[in-house]
Amino acid sequence: MKKPALTVLYVFLCTCLTWAQSIEKMAPQGFDQLQANIPQGKIDTVTYDSKSVGVKRTSLVYTPPGYSTKKKYPVLYLLHGIGGDQYEWLRNGQPQIILDNLYAQGKLEPMIVVLPNGRAMADDRPVGNIFDSTKVQAFANFEKDLLHDLIPFIEKNYPVHKDQKRRAIAGLSMGGGQSLNFGLGNLDKFAWVGGFSSAPNTKAPQELLPDLAEAKKKLQLLWISCGTDDNLMRISTRTHEYLTGNQVPHIFYVEPGGHDFKVWKNDLYVFSQLLFKPVDASRFSEYTISEIPASTQGGSAE
Repeated sequence: MKKPALTVLYVFLCTCLTWAQSIEKMAPQGFDQLQANIPQGKIDTVTYDSKSVGVKRTSLVYTPPGYSTKKKYPVLYLLHGIGGDQYEWLRNGQPQIILDNLYAQGKLEPMIVVLPNGRAMADDRPVGNIFDSTKVQAFANFEKDLLHDLIPFIEKNYPVHKDQKRRAIAGLSMGGGQSLNFGLGNLDKFAWVGGFSSAPNTKAPQELLPDLAEAKKKLQLLWISCGTDDNLMRISTRTHEYLTGNQVPHIFYVEPGGHDFKVWKNDLYVFSQLLFKPVDASRFSEYTISEIPASTQGGSAE
């Protein structure tokens, strides 16, 4: 082979290697804007019988572009904050647009996304005093509803994989705490866990991961993220420090911003691209894009 041809081949291989190694750490402009000329997913409203609550409950289900009942899909359960319900992500985060755009770019593994109401009580509307103790307790009670009622309903009515390695849970603020509590507390059910700006409902690190060896063995990805201006940074930091001290692989994604959907939409954009794919834990430290604030004290729950 002649020298010029070898040079061209070398440049080509280096370029391919660079693409393969690139990490997209921040959503670009327009990532959350509707693109009318691309295939779009569908959002269904479903009602399931919640034996744990004693009523019928409602959830939203996003199915991806090209959805077919002839194939099976992994599932992401995406949770809202203390002031929201199953419509909060839809109203403020428009996850279906973010995901549709990522599918159009070939960046996602096809998955079903379930957006439930994480306030497991008969009247689960976000009305009145949302910090009332019975309403706060209902978020903890959602663990039973999720595991024993909602997940079985989804697995009965949608063509989804039923194994732990193809089931993910993530959420924002109170839902971030739920995701860490429920995901890490049920490692036989979830291999992919994400806490976005997790609130003080998050259990202490030692309670989250009482069996470190099991976590290291079963987790595919543990994602902890928070904005630098968020008063709840201390919750994410204490979890990160415990995980680091015990050598539990995880991504601690520190990003600019506060306790709001600008941050959470960016989290979904980056986090979703990692799901249900091979992961390289040796590169987890490359994801953070900001410094941890010197002070991480203070704040209140979302």
